[in-house]
Order: sequence, then C-alpha cells, then structure tokens
Amino acid sequence: MSSYLTLARDGEAEIEVKRSRFRCTLVRVEEEADARAVVERLRKEHWDARHHCSAFVIGPGADLQRSSDDGEPAGTAGAPMLEVLRGHQVSDAVAVVTRWFGGVLLGAGGLVRAYGDAVRVGLEEVGTLRRDLLTLHDLEVGHAEAGRVETDLRSRGITVLGADYTAVVTLHVALGAHQVERWPELVAELTTGAGHTTYIGSRWVDVSV
Repeated sequence: MSSYLTLARDGEAEIEVKRSRFRCTLVRVEEEADARAVVERLRKEHWDARHHCSAFVIGPGADLQRSSDDGEPAGTAGAPMLEVLRGHQVSDAVAVVTRWFGGVLLGAGGLVRAYGDAVRVGLEEVGTLRRDLLTLHDLEVGHAEAGRVETDLRSRGITVLGADYTAVVTLHVALGAHQVERWPELVAELTTGAGHTTYIGSRWVDVSV
C-alpha cells in the first residue's frame, strides 16, 4: 500500500428529511481512540440530539473499521454510513451523524437513505485528497544553486517539503516509489556532482487534492 485517500479537511454538512435534521461531522483521525473522542465531544456538544451514529475507517489499508447505530434500529445508521466511507475509498476518517428527531418515523429504508445521504453530502463538502508513502531525503547544495535546483526538482514532479539555510542549503525532499531508483542520477545531473544527499526515512504525505 503506497497511497490512499483521506479527507481534505474536517467539516460538516446537514440535510433534513421529514423534519428530522441529520448533521454529518467528518474529522481526520489516526487512531480508534481519536475517533471515539470525536463522538463523545459531539455527544456533549449536541446534548439535545437523540442519536449520534458513527462510522470510522483507519489505516492506509483501511484495516480498522467500526460503526455504531447509537439506538437507531440495527443496521439502519452506522452500517450505511460505513458503506459510504468505503465506497469513496476514504480512510483515517470518522463520520458522526447527529440526528434531531422531527416527529415523523422514517422506517428502516428511510433511515438507511438518510444516514447514507448525510455522509455523502458531508464528503462532497470537505473533499478528499491522496496520501502517498514517500521516501525522505535531505539534499545539501550551495546557496547559489539552491533556488535553481529546487525549481528543477519541482518541475520534475519531486515534492520539496521545505529548506534549511545554514552554511549550505538543505532541501527536504520526498520521493515516490517510482522516483527513488533514479534519485542519485538526478542529483548528479542537477548539481553537476556537487550535491550531497542523505536518506532520512519514509512517511505518509498529503500530496494532492
């Protein structure tokens, strides 16, 4: 697994179905405890609501998946919410749909549609982005060449995370799997052999919206 989708930002959206309000809150999370903390925060914040149904998917491979109907009939809330997250291939995300009952019973089918639609509308509101597992390198170059080298790297699709300016300029570079093999050759080409590169490690990086 070298890439996956997650939320572009945290946010919320609301729909109304037969006078019941369904507010979907979407938050990026990295651990189950964080997801459950979001549910509890919203439960306290919206204490007057009848239900706080939830679903979350965590991990680059979407290995951890949980859902809760929170008092709604079994399978009518958490499961359809989870299906929407999975259908959009989103991970590291928790969706909480807070419902204020409007006095009209929706039936099982109506609830499934309402909870699923609330998450769909929420995802449209916040958007998604791709995360890539990138290999990190530091590239040391002279001050006179730093600007040109950074521009050349970016023009070739290389992610430059930042730079430190000391006696030399250290460019913090992130490489995709398809870029790693050619990295030494590229460094030699762009710096005429003068650049020094050091492998730092790897990490997940937000790379596109």
